[in-house]
Amino acid sequence: MKKGLLTMAGVLLTVSLVSAGTTVPVLAEEETTLVYGSGDYTRINPAMDEHGEINILIFNGLTAHDGDNQVVPGLAESWDFDDETNTYTFHMAEDAKWQDGEPVTAEDVKFTIEAIMDPENGSENAPNYEDVEEINVIDDHTVAFKLEDKNVAFLDYMTMAVLPKHLLEGEDMQTSDFFRNPVGTGPYKIESWDEGQAITLVKNEDYFKGEPSIDKVVFKIVPDDNAKALQLKSGELDLALLTPKDAAAFADDEAYTCYDMKTSDYRGIMFNFGNEYWQKNRDLIPAVCYGLDRQAIIDAVLLGQGMPAYGPLQRNIYNYEDVEHYDYNPEKAKEILEAAGCEMGDDGFYYRDGEKVGFVISVSAGDQVRIDMAQIAAQELKEIGMDVSVEIPAQTDWAGQMAFLIGWGSPFDADDHTYKVFGTDKGANYSGYSNADVDKYLTEARQSADPEVRAEAYANFQKALAEDPAYAMICYIDANYVADSNIKGIDPDTIMGHHGVGIFWNVADWTIE
Repeated sequence: MKKGLLTMAGVLLTVSLVSAGTTVPVLAEEETTLVYGSGDYTRINPAMDEHGEINILIFNGLTAHDGDNQVVPGLAESWDFDDETNTYTFHMAEDAKWQDGEPVTAEDVKFTIEAIMDPENGSENAPNYEDVEEINVIDDHTVAFKLEDKNVAFLDYMTMAVLPKHLLEGEDMQTSDFFRNPVGTGPYKIESWDEGQAITLVKNEDYFKGEPSIDKVVFKIVPDDNAKALQLKSGELDLALLTPKDAAAFADDEAYTCYDMKTSDYRGIMFNFGNEYWQKNRDLIPAVCYGLDRQAIIDAVLLGQGMPAYGPLQRNIYNYEDVEHYDYNPEKAKEILEAAGCEMGDDGFYYRDGEKVGFVISVSAGDQVRIDMAQIAAQELKEIGMDVSVEIPAQTDWAGQMAFLIGWGSPFDADDHTYKVFGTDKGANYSGYSNADVDKYLTEARQSADPEVRAEAYANFQKALAEDPAYAMICYIDANYVADSNIKGIDPDTIMGHHGVGIFWNVADWTIE
């Protein structure tokens, strides 16, 4: 068995059997450890930060998502909805405890959501709860949320990790030391954190949903995609999310299991509308969209996996296909540039008002798939006469950059990753995009439970977004996980959440053989 998968909890123990007068060697139980190739963490703060694969191991929400991405009980065993008052009432499990032994109460829930809603805390999750009018603690295990308007995605948003009031009250929700050593309610708790190296979790033997099978889960920090494949092959890792190219190398090796999972996760070029360049040249964005050969990018970077993207809801029931797809059309891209007054220079690039047409795409370091996509996209745009280059900064400068190779997309309610991503001044709208029609239709969609009303609103939203693009969409990707074949219980059919987050949804049921 590969290194890192199983370690001995001890050596042969000697037991003196007094009645027999003999000594018998007894083998101690084996301790099971799973080592996962993870990105780095500076904090574990689910209330302020949406992303984080580790969150679901440490925390629980009132609700949860199952393998079909349906809402199921979490800390709440059941809930009711009063249609007349727009009030959700949650009835919580009475045996749930914090990992320090304190009981989980409705006060913890109220504290958590109010902290997210507080604008002083700057949570990117705040738009999910902006229609909460009142939070009422009825008793220790019952809490009610009264909404100003309907929000049919509310049960999805109550998967938000609940935080302990007794440890965080009065703390700064952005900088508290708690988020370097968090205490949750989940199946695993932190044993140690070696900064930049590894976060080691041990099973929570008192987990209210049942003790997990695997004793330890180590999030080994491996920021570089290429290094993950090498460490998986050497036995230093047991599970990792790989690039399609790296995952292909494991396909015929029986020691590994490859999980090629469909996702709702898309990639695109996000424009920074706060940047002076796009304030002057916003009308050129359709040319960027027509200048991208999406299938060529999918074939080269994803080995054909995934699909071309034209909108943010293509893997949602409310997708509306009858919008402009911006299929690859370099001649049309040039027509748009020339109609806007751009003239071709001797160097092969267009100029507008004496300035060269082009921009810089920023990409996060270590994400080889995004880097490759950005570089191919830049080359394709150069071919239509736009001087586009790629930079890989050590840290993302949201305000200072011109464009970014973004990733969003959710398998849950259509409100998720639309309202807060494209809505004016919402918490996850990092582009500074603003469109009154987009705002109107997104609000209409979240406030109706009628599927027909929602379908019409989301169709109108997608049409408005296609007419005034916030991003140059590229593609939807698959999640290519590779695991040691001795790990059992990973759901191969789960449609993964944003950035692949979601594979650990049933980690308490995993085993190592």
